[in-house]
Amino acid sequence: MLRRLLGSRSSSVRLGISSWTFPWAIGVSGYPQPARPIRSADLLGKAAALQVSVVQIADNLPLHKLDSKELRDVRDQAASLGIKIEIGTRGVDPDHLLLYLSLALELDATLVRTLTHTTDSQPSLEQAEHYIREVLPQFESHGVTLGLENYEKHSSVALASLVRRIDSRRVGICLDTINSLGALEPPEDVVKTLAPLTVNLHIKDFVIERVPYKMGFAVSGAPAGKGMLDIPWLLKQMRSGENVSAILEQWPLPKDSVEATIAMEQEWAEQGVQYLRSCGFN
Repeated sequence: MLRRLLGSRSSSVRLGISSWTFPWAIGVSGYPQPARPIRSADLLGKAAALQVSVVQIADNLPLHKLDSKELRDVRDQAASLGIKIEIGTRGVDPDHLLLYLSLALELDATLVRTLTHTTDSQPSLEQAEHYIREVLPQFESHGVTLGLENYEKHSSVALASLVRRIDSRRVGICLDTINSLGALEPPEDVVKTLAPLTVNLHIKDFVIERVPYKMGFAVSGAPAGKGMLDIPWLLKQMRSGENVSAILEQWPLPKDSVEATIAMEQEWAEQGVQYLRSCGFN
């Protein structure tokens, strides 16, 4: 179990889902595709059915591929359902960040989550800082926050240092609870380092199990509340009074068919949202 590291703070955190809550229903490259992949409108419908107030449309449903009418339809549907949209992408090249800022404005979104690297661009953190500073005045003037997600490409300490150097209320951390395990960082250390800077929380529960032949371990996803992540502890680490969203993400292992995997994914989402709500996520 994770140890309490940051004291007894607590807060009300807005609960949501994302396109990474249902990756198999959207379609995973290189694997059998669903008969009818879900799209942004379907994701908003799932959020309404789950009674959550935030939907994060991320890079596995790339918004820049939608035309103006499709974007308006997404915005209007979210407004009619009382759902707040957040958007996600990959990369920090200035032109790309400005594109996603424009998409955020079209969708009335106030958060753009990104990772530093794409397949075509792998800047150092120093170069990423230069890129972000180039577009920061536009983000600040429009009141849109850029959330940098932790993952295995950078240590949590280095990412936190970048955010502190930039020193803007419009640049913060998208804290993912398990991504940094790929950099040999345990979740409690990641949370200790990044929670004070967090503007968006990705909750992914997980298990670590010894492989059948006993030589090594495998990390895989689990329904929220059924894995190794101490979620009640995690909620206590979020900053009181801050406007932070908590997004349920999932890493389900594929089953014998894509249809069975999608059914499991839906079941996990329903169980996970119910569990997170019982812990105090609203």
